[in-house]
Amino acid sequence: MALIVHKYGGTSMGSTERIKNVAKRVAKWHDAGYQIIVVPSAMSGETNRIIGLAKEIMAEPDPRELDMIASTGEQVSVGLLSMALQAIGKKAVSYAGWQVPIKTDSAYTKARISSIDDVKVKADLAEGKIVIITGFQGVDDLGNITTLGRGGSDTSAVAIAAAMKAQECLIYTDVDGVYTTDPRVVSEARRLNTVTFEEMLEMASLGSKVLQIRSVEFAGNYRMPTRVLSSLTDPLMPLAEEIVSGTLISFEEDTNMEQATITGIAFNRDEAKLTVFGVPDKPGIAYQILGPVADANIEVDMIIQNQSVEGKTDFTFTVPRADYNKAMEVLNASVKAHIGAGSIIGDAKVSKVSVVGVGMRSHVGIASQMFRTLSEEGINIQMISTSEIKISVLIDEKYMELAVRALHKAFGLEAA
Repeated sequence: MALIVHKYGGTSMGSTERIKNVAKRVAKWHDAGYQIIVVPSAMSGETNRIIGLAKEIMAEPDPRELDMIASTGEQVSVGLLSMALQAIGKKAVSYAGWQVPIKTDSAYTKARISSIDDVKVKADLAEGKIVIITGFQGVDDLGNITTLGRGGSDTSAVAIAAAMKAQECLIYTDVDGVYTTDPRVVSEARRLNTVTFEEMLEMASLGSKVLQIRSVEFAGNYRMPTRVLSSLTDPLMPLAEEIVSGTLISFEEDTNMEQATITGIAFNRDEAKLTVFGVPDKPGIAYQILGPVADANIEVDMIIQNQSVEGKTDFTFTVPRADYNKAMEVLNASVKAHIGAGSIIGDAKVSKVSVVGVGMRSHVGIASQMFRTLSEEGINIQMISTSEIKISVLIDEKYMELAVRALHKAFGLEAA
């Protein structure tokens, strides 16, 4: 029998009624002859509630203790789902991450999976049981409960699917797949039947919230076919119909890649730009600027260093908007005087818009078409970055939705 891993998000587990619907869907797959492992998230809002309680006790909660309590939301979910399956006549058993065990390092609140023991789970599957495992958590070598960070249930599901050599990992969520862009911004956005791991990784890193980026990395590293589907459909819909719904993320590139140049338009509102003027143009200057920023645990994205004029240059980079003030403080306190730079300015009202597609490898003129489209809409480009299958531009945030709509139309993404 083929093994399938199901993952259900917090919205899918948001009430006892929805948990009963999940049980019906899982039972349907099991009745069709599949071995099933289910990885659910905590009920929607539960993890935030728990962390809120911790912060009422302690402004900066101890990370080990925070993991201890944050992990309880998923334990409630697996227990309730196991009961729901048992109530409809299915043999089911639930496990916390430490019971499997799912071994991680000791980086509390952001642990990384090191290994998964498959012995206990495979024995249960062989006995015809549906196995339900907490997402988001594991245990370190000292027996401490750890969590993988927000969105970690996606990562848990893909990692478990890889460790158990599943046929496919199905990620059930409140959307029915991956779209050419956010349908809330472009009503003509189209659901994609397939997307490559490379494209999904770029789209996840550029702001697409459908899948957590670490889960996509895991899927790519272990070549685990992963499908995004909606859990809000009829749980008893025919299996043949459900199997082909959603979006399949795999290594198999679209056979029409030569025609489908661009797969999607991604965007990120959470950007801020900083510029250090009058920087001495000498070896090591980039490290002297960005080193202290990295030491402050601030992630840097786009970077530009301008042409040198009389031994001086300007250095511009972007950071998450939430880290803008902290980054400015670091530059003023640790960088400006140290390197003899001039003024430092910033802009926290910028957004990043990107075109993504593996077809860019075999097509020319993508950048010129993107830039022409933005120019015709009167949108100024502040920064540009590229990879083999992506071009990103930084623009004023007030033009972000206009840019997305214009590019979506320019590349014909609304067409079937």
